[in-house]
Amino acid sequence: MNFLMTRRAVLSGLTALPVTLTAPAVLGQSESQPALSVSVAYDALLADQLRIVDVRTRKEWQTTGVGAGVWPISMHENGFTARLFTASRLAAGRPVAVICATGGRSGTVMQWLARTNKRGFVDIPEGMLGSEAGPGWLTTGLPVVSMAQALAALPNELS
Repeated sequence: MNFLMTRRAVLSGLTALPVTLTAPAVLGQSESQPALSVSVAYDALLADQLRIVDVRTRKEWQTTGVGAGVWPISMHENGFTARLFTASRLAAGRPVAVICATGGRSGTVMQWLARTNKRGFVDIPEGMLGSEAGPGWLTTGLPVVSMAQALAALPNELS
């Protein structure tokens, strides 16, 4: 199957995204921890069906850039929890995906959200750099912007 056909299949499947996110096994995750590949997450972001939050450090954002359209909200800074829930409110019913470098921190955030019974979040376990879950944002060739551009594009409520 060529790239264009694969992309079309993914885009046509995005209408089922809310159903997919509630399925018991998305990328092998449990129902309480749904997960998406970087490609599916980015396509959903482009289709305005998802928001993505990058929880890495500013140093990491500076080194690799931030995914285009992704909200940089570091879990290493004060006010992270409030900003994460504000991002969920701003998503207006869309799921909020969480990405980090290799899936460890995003997985930790997802575990905490599951323990506290917070819904509407999904993991991107590939991360920016890749992991056992997949090649990651950068290797997949998805677009990135500089840290300064990503921070400037944040909604005021998240700054």
